[in-house]
Amino acid sequence: MILRMRRLLFLLVVAVALAAPAAAGAVERTVSVTATIERQVPNDAAEVHFVVSKERTGRAAALRVVALRVKAVIGASQGIAGVGAGDVTTGSISVRRVERGKKPVYRASEGVTVVTHQPEAAGDLVAAGVAAGATSTRGPRFFVGDREAAYDAALVEALTQAKAKAGLLAAAAGATLGPAITIVEGGGVTPVSGTRGASSPKAEDVAAPPVKPGKSTVEATVAATFALE
Repeated sequence: MILRMRRLLFLLVVAVALAAPAAAGAVERTVSVTATIERQVPNDAAEVHFVVSKERTGRAAALRVVALRVKAVIGASQGIAGVGAGDVTTGSISVRRVERGKKPVYRASEGVTVVTHQPEAAGDLVAAGVAAGATSTRGPRFFVGDREAAYDAALVEALTQAKAKAGLLAAAAGATLGPAITIVEGGGVTPVSGTRGASSPKAEDVAAPPVKPGKSTVEATVAATFALE
C-alpha cells in the first residue's frame, strides 16, 4: 500500500514538472500602436483686457474718477454682441504716488477683462471700451471656448484610428484583433492665430478695428495595446 502511494506521488510530481514549462512558454500575443489626430478648430471666443488709469492730486479723487470710468467700460462692454452674464471681470486696483515736478500726484488704475462669444465682435468691443474711458487695451486673444469638448472629439477619433491600425496589423499577422488592454492618451488645444496689442487712442478717434478670429490646433494622441486572438 505504501509503495503504491509513493508511485502515485512520484507520477504526480513528474506530471506537474512537465506541465510547468508548457505553461511558462505560453506568451500573450499583443499588438501596440500609436495614432495622432491634428485638426484645426475655429476660435469661437475672444478676450480683451482694458485698463483705466487716472492721475489726480489726491488718492480719493484718483480712485473716484477711475471707478466712474470702470463702470462706463463695463456698461459699454455688456452691450457688445456675445458678452453675457459672467463674461466681465475686474482685476486688481492700485493707487500709487507719482512725482510730477514739485507736487506729487496719485495714479489710480483698475483692470477689466471681457470675453465675447462672438469673436468677430472683438473689434467693436475694443472700440466701445476705449470710447467709454479705458486708457489702454490688450488683445483680443482668440480661443476655443469649450476646449475639453474639442479635445475629446479629437481623442475619440485618434482611438478609432489606432484601432484601425491594430486591426490592419493583426490581419497581416494572420490573427484576429481582440480587446484593448491598455490605452494612454495625450495632447491639447493650441491657439494658431490671434492678435495682441496695446492702444490708448482718444475717444473721438475710436473706430472698430478689423479682426480675424483664426483657428486653434487640437491635437490628440492615443497609444494602445490590443490582444491578438
